[in-house]
Amino acid sequence: MQHIYVNFKRFDVPSKFGGVNRLGEAKDFSQIVVSETLQTLETYDSSQVHFAHYYPEAQLIPAVAAVGTSKALAIGSQGVYRADIEKGKNFGAFTTNLPASAVKALQCTSTIIGHCEERNDKNALLALGGNTQRALVNTILNQEVHCAQKQQLDVLYCIGEKSDEVNDWEDVLTEQLTLGLQDCDLSHVVIAYEPVWSIGPGKTPADKPYITKVAQLIKRVIGDVPVIYGGGLKKDNAAMLASIDEIDGGLIALTRFSGDFGFYPDEYLEIVKLYLEGKGIYAHQ
Repeated sequence: MQHIYVNFKRFDVPSKFGGVNRLGEAKDFSQIVVSETLQTLETYDSSQVHFAHYYPEAQLIPAVAAVGTSKALAIGSQGVYRADIEKGKNFGAFTTNLPASAVKALQCTSTIIGHCEERNDKNALLALGGNTQRALVNTILNQEVHCAQKQQLDVLYCIGEKSDEVNDWEDVLTEQLTLGLQDCDLSHVVIAYEPVWSIGPGKTPADKPYITKVAQLIKRVIGDVPVIYGGGLKKDNAAMLASIDEIDGGLIALTRFSGDFGFYPDEYLEIVKLYLEGKGIYAHQ
């Protein structure tokens, strides 16, 4: 099974406000993207490939509505809070935070946990209090995974090492896996590997040998759990990633990184086609 994900980050912010949404107003964006991609995605065999989109909160309801009863595309949130509603105990006193029960109530089926941006935020908050123990972030993320799974949400769990952790990459990633997924149901988890040190303008992308050794480590540590490349599945790396036996898919954000940069459904489908054909999976005509 191959897994193709899209993280729409802050696509509820239009370009006139400095965002990357160039396809319509916030309330329309997810409907536009879903409707323009769903027909093509349905041509792939669901027993061979799974697709999921992760949206900001403002776009979850229209995205779910646009998908309707189709089984070709899952809709998910960009995170859940580390605590949740408890009948007779807590009715939802989590102002500014999104509990997993709310995600479930919106009819989403999946969520991202541990994205490098979330890890950076949690590390920064802990640092304000003088705490630099990276294990604490993994412990908090573990609480989020448990909340998500209690609400029957699939989890895309992200791990990755920063530039100052490259020499210690094996220990860093092993800790993120073992602490972050402690006592979790791994049958509903996919691991996204983000080489944080290689992501962004001017940085050297992680190469095939490096990605391969990391994917092999992940499968040694936690077993036969799907591993996808979370550092950005693109046209220029789709074939390379598809050639790695231990890689089971990819996470896409932008499809265009220059000019009118942003996400364009036709370019997304081209990336999907390149990657899946590299894995020997073809769309039905």
